[in-house]
Amino acid sequence: MTTKTPRISRTTRRLVLQENVAAYLFLLPFLIFFVGFVLYPMFMCVYTSFFDANMGKEDVFIGFGNYQELMDDPIFWKALANTMIIVLVSVPVTCAFSLWVASIISKMHVASTSAFRCIFYLPVVTGSVAVTVVWKWMLSKFGGILNYVGNNMMGLYDKNIDFLGDSEYALWFIILILLTTSVGQPIVLYVSALDNVDKSLVEAAEVDGATSTQAFWKIKWPQMMPTTLYILVITTINSFQCFALIQLLTSGGPNNSTMTIMYYIYYNAFKLYRYGYGNAMGVILAIIIAILSAVQFKLGQEK
Repeated sequence: MTTKTPRISRTTRRLVLQENVAAYLFLLPFLIFFVGFVLYPMFMCVYTSFFDANMGKEDVFIGFGNYQELMDDPIFWKALANTMIIVLVSVPVTCAFSLWVASIISKMHVASTSAFRCIFYLPVVTGSVAVTVVWKWMLSKFGGILNYVGNNMMGLYDKNIDFLGDSEYALWFIILILLTTSVGQPIVLYVSALDNVDKSLVEAAEVDGATSTQAFWKIKWPQMMPTTLYILVITTINSFQCFALIQLLTSGGPNNSTMTIMYYIYYNAFKLYRYGYGNAMGVILAIIIAILSAVQFKLGQEK
């Protein structure tokens, strides 16, 4: 015996149509912005990467010529190596440090927890330019507080060091500065994640004799995995897109020791006006970020 599908009246269909039209009208400003400032630039980036696009002359189609030139560009490989070092160091250190700080301040009084969250989040809202100016003064070879303390007060070294002008130190201080501006948001997220952990499970484990370490890794950590996955992805993307620090502090020097993919894209596209070559690097960077993000999501789902 078959059941008849109830017929939808014209009034109902008209109401549904009106709701759909109203919904799309509310979405229209965002859709225009998304198409005009996200989708279209992404398409043009990929499209222009196949052209010899330079200011002042007509674009010439060269196929994979820009990508072939990238493979033979030693500065590109140096920038890629520096970028990978920044990512491989800053991402795990940021996540581990943020988790450690969050686990401590989440046990404090509410007022103290809020105060520490504001302190650690302050560099995020202060602005990269202001933070960079302070660090540039601190690391200055002449009059910098680090050289004053290390050389004049403690005598750790016999002469002032140009921390940002020496290829031995420059990249590591870039990573240090990046860490100070990156831990604020993960700490806030981890504090919230710890507050949302099911306390009854933790109390039951403690009653059964579990230590605080065992309760953390067996109960709290699995419930925090979605937050950890999100932090890993956004921290990885932010590390790959490290640009403002390089531009304001070192401009990729000395001897390309702090050159990153993002700054090399900017240098080629907006200083040499080689838009096609810069866009080819942008496509490579997007592919690398997409692959790493997919791997992180896959590993996060398995755990």
